[in-house]
Amino acid sequence: MCGIVGYVGPKSSLEVLLGGLRRLEYRGYDSAGVAVIADDGQLVTRKRAGKLAVLESDLAAVPLPEGTTGIGHTRWATHGGPTDVNAHPHLSADGRIALIHNGIIENFASLKQELVDAGCTFDSETDTEVAAKLLGREYEQGDGIAAALARVVARLEGAFTLLAVHQDEPGVVVGARRNSPLVIGLGEGENFLGSDVAAFVEHTRRAVAIGQDQIVVITPDSVTVTDFEGGPVEVHEFEVSWDASAAEKGGWSSFMAKEISEQPEAVANTIRGRVVDEQVVLPELEGLDEVLTDIDRIIIIACGTASYSGLVGKYAIEKWARVPVEVELSHEFRYRDPVLSERTLVVSISQSGETMDTLMAVKYAIANGARTLSICNTQGATIARESDAVVYTHAGPEVAVASTKAFVAQITALYLFGLHLARLRGTVEQGRAAELVAELRAVPDKIAKVLESADEIDQLARWMSDSRAVLFLGRHVGYPIALEGALKLKELAYIHAEGFAAGELKHGPIALIEPGQPVFVVVPSPRDPGSLHSKVVSNIQEIRARGARVLAVAEEGDVAVLPFADEVIRIPLAAPLFEPLLTVVPLQLFAMSLATAKGLDVDQPRNLAKSVTVE
Repeated sequence: MCGIVGYVGPKSSLEVLLGGLRRLEYRGYDSAGVAVIADDGQLVTRKRAGKLAVLESDLAAVPLPEGTTGIGHTRWATHGGPTDVNAHPHLSADGRIALIHNGIIENFASLKQELVDAGCTFDSETDTEVAAKLLGREYEQGDGIAAALARVVARLEGAFTLLAVHQDEPGVVVGARRNSPLVIGLGEGENFLGSDVAAFVEHTRRAVAIGQDQIVVITPDSVTVTDFEGGPVEVHEFEVSWDASAAEKGGWSSFMAKEISEQPEAVANTIRGRVVDEQVVLPELEGLDEVLTDIDRIIIIACGTASYSGLVGKYAIEKWARVPVEVELSHEFRYRDPVLSERTLVVSISQSGETMDTLMAVKYAIANGARTLSICNTQGATIARESDAVVYTHAGPEVAVASTKAFVAQITALYLFGLHLARLRGTVEQGRAAELVAELRAVPDKIAKVLESADEIDQLARWMSDSRAVLFLGRHVGYPIALEGALKLKELAYIHAEGFAAGELKHGPIALIEPGQPVFVVVPSPRDPGSLHSKVVSNIQEIRARGARVLAVAEEGDVAVLPFADEVIRIPLAAPLFEPLLTVVPLQLFAMSLATAKGLDVDQPRNLAKSVTVE
């Protein structure tokens, strides 16, 4: 969850650290801090509760001395509240080591008691300070910071990425990771460490992902990676496919507004290079034809918004490839002893590729003989590396905490996978497959058309800014979109919002309807013979009769909803399975506009972080 950055090189380390933390603040914004080995050889630190701007203001008022070695941290609070004293970095007992941490050290209590019994005192409530004090004690053996860190991590249980510096070793930053992300940035006469490539992409696009249970030592001119036992590790360099400008607002009012506007490109870029002769071919899955034709079951695992993309994908994969698909929450999956075999394909979905619940579920699937596929937006991510294969989305960096463009890119990737699988298994006739590919390729322009209604939706949201609860209804592929619409409103506007399958309405949720209750209804197309359009219109009549205020998301030309809807938001014509890529956009815009009207920060909602790297 937390964001970490380390630097050694000729530049001002403080400037590099703060620049990296600005691009990592989406990972946590409860507090921020830096530690620098100053040019005079002293270790100096500064940390403050609140968003990064609080720390920056403090540093502007009382600057730290210059230095070229340092580490920085932006926190999502786990152990201990968001206070100055609980902010990172934490120091060793002698104040000569600074350490930052992303994750949770599960056995911190017993280690802390051991240190207390030895006479150590603590200032904070964090598990991180335990690691800092333990590192200080191990350093006394005299074999350097890297060797001391290796002994410390051997004793830690849980999930952690640790970065540390010692004032007696300027020009050196050490790091270690277990179940939490860490990436190296390779420069010329300088090197970087970060939670993800956003930490250093302003300076270099050359990167190396650190593997599980590995330790890294960076100096200005060298990078050394070993395992926890000290054995050498072979690393693989990759190039970041976007530059720093992609992670900047570029004149938009918020990152979320920018990322919603980028959804046509996110879909188009995810499709690009994956259609050959009007058929979907995924080069990433080359060599897995036999595996994919032999599977008899697919389980999609994900959390939050990603799980709703999985629910949408289930409809398409089952229809096109004729393989049964289940969608499970990652954090529930491995705790119920699921039935898996070598003919089970477990598809994980994670924007960051570091979601801890999903990572542990993937490891569980592998250990129990299943085949694994990852859908991920981040190069070099852990889940992608752990899986048998990966289909990358190409949404570009998503900075706003509430996901938008990653969601439509995930659905797109699932549709591509479904069509690829259908081609291999011969379950969709070639001409029909070409029609589906054409529908998918038309989606970016149709999303752009939906975005033209942004002002209309903004006005609607401002009229409704005093709403205390909003309900969302949908059927078939509209049901997961109703869930996603409700989640966006909860995340951004902090009001009660629930999504329901419209057919479930009279089995209980209709009791929530009272005069004036706003209800968004995702209306399916009336043009499809198998459409549930008439049933959804009946649902609208049922809630309207009880005083609901109905806001319908319906396709152009659908006049049947007009007598029963208070407001109608139009989407372009699309085949039923492709409508979710369009219907979700007005709900994203509405949530963003309502939160903005309430004066809330849409990029950094309270209590949330972008990448959930703890269980």
